Amino acid sequence: MRNEGLGSWPARRARKTPQRTALIHGDTTLTYAQLYERTTRLAHALRDRGVRRGDRIAYLGPNHPSYLETLFAAGTLGAVFVPLNTRLAGPEIAYQLADSGTKALVYGPSHAGLVAGLPGNTDVRTYVEVGAEYEEALAGSSAEPIDAPVTADDTCIIMYTSGTTGRPKGAMLTHGNLTWNAVNVLVDQDVITDERALVSAPLFHTAGLNMLTLPVLLKGGACVLVESFVPEATFDLIEQHRITFMFGVPTMFDQVARHPRWADADLSSLRMLSCGGSPVPTPLIARFQERGLTFLQGYGMTEASPGTLFLDAEHAVSKAGSAGVPHFFSDVRVVRPDLTLAEVGEPGEIVVHGPHVMPGYWGLPEETAASFTDGWFRSGDAARIDEDGYVFVVDRIKDMIISGGENIYPAEIEDLLLAHPDIVECAVIGVADEKWGEVPRAVVVPREGAALDADEVLASLSGRLAKYKIPKSVVIADELPRTASGKLLKARVRKAFGAGS
Repeated sequence: MRNEGLGSWPARRARKTPQRTALIHGDTTLTYAQLYERTTRLAHALRDRGVRRGDRIAYLGPNHPSYLETLFAAGTLGAVFVPLNTRLAGPEIAYQLADSGTKALVYGPSHAGLVAGLPGNTDVRTYVEVGAEYEEALAGSSAEPIDAPVTADDTCIIMYTSGTTGRPKGAMLTHGNLTWNAVNVLVDQDVITDERALVSAPLFHTAGLNMLTLPVLLKGGACVLVESFVPEATFDLIEQHRITFMFGVPTMFDQVARHPRWADADLSSLRMLSCGGSPVPTPLIARFQERGLTFLQGYGMTEASPGTLFLDAEHAVSKAGSAGVPHFFSDVRVVRPDLTLAEVGEPGEIVVHGPHVMPGYWGLPEETAASFTDGWFRSGDAARIDEDGYVFVVDRIKDMIISGGENIYPAEIEDLLLAHPDIVECAVIGVADEKWGEVPRAVVVPREGAALDADEVLASLSGRLAKYKIPKSVVIADELPRTASGKLLKARVRKAFGAGS
């Protein structure tokens, strides 16, 4: 087989375990043989519509078998898959389509209205709506194998991650990056062939796709795809499908543990609970341990496909608050500003190197160069290492806010706030929130003589930003703390305006 990439996975699995279940979605069950055939037919359909090697194919919609079929079909052709966040607003989607130069868009019926409203200045020429149109495209296409030459170094996915400049950046993840990340998961977690994974975390997120779904499919297990996380339904799915493995952010697991069904639910099938996005609170660890369940925690970033650090179940309590140690095929250092190694307990920046680390950002050579030093990717996150080599993330050098597992960059919100005619200065900070961990708060300075209304300020962002990015509160200030050169002092903003809710 000339295809060394993800596009060959369905074919390779179909020749080993053709009749084993690959995907379950509602009443639909697909074997690996069926997944291979459908992927091949979709690849032919897209090629017949003009898609060629290197072209970008985007997907917009909730978790669904067609999502993975599109990913694998793109890989079959040597094209590049662009997953789009379903929570983004129309202008944000349009930007990513234009920036990536996407040629074909596959989308769910839930987003037909948004797609219909997209501007005509993108490169998209082929639209396929999931449902009747999608199935007709597959039925009318060939099932003959396609063996296009694809190497491990070819770009597989452009996955957008919010940038500190206010514009999202497309991390170019190669077929090799994603494969090595999956291998890291298989080495560090006891994934088995009989795995039944509950995929309720969105596939457009790097963790839901790369830390759960792809490793399970590589191993030959089954993935149960659900369109969104609902605590009540989660209990039903675990019992119905005898779920063994699930991933979530702490907020999701907390909602499960607080649910009335928690005490009596049958959770006996669960073997692994993988958690990311932020550290799992110790009381939550204790609640799950009372049910005989222990969390596997990790730290990662889109640019690293994403697995970087991993805390196993054995150390979940003794090293609570830690992100763990590097994955097997991952090298991590904590360094000083001059890139010398920090001492035990000394804060420094996390840098990472390994075959799972991206080669760079799409169309951004200068930002790519600035993100690497001597081959090490600079995370922008500060951490310290203890005497046993466990890494504790202590702060974010970049001002990123993590809300319910979603990464939010203040600069993107601040740019839009500054477009408001009555706002002359602003800063967005993260404040503690019981449900989401933290949420954005806008601190704004009105122009002289203006009477700002907090509700109106927030309303001005509606439809221009994803809902989770819109600040949950607004503080009106007389001025913002700055250096003599005019640089905003975010630490002082947090200290002055970050308390309370």
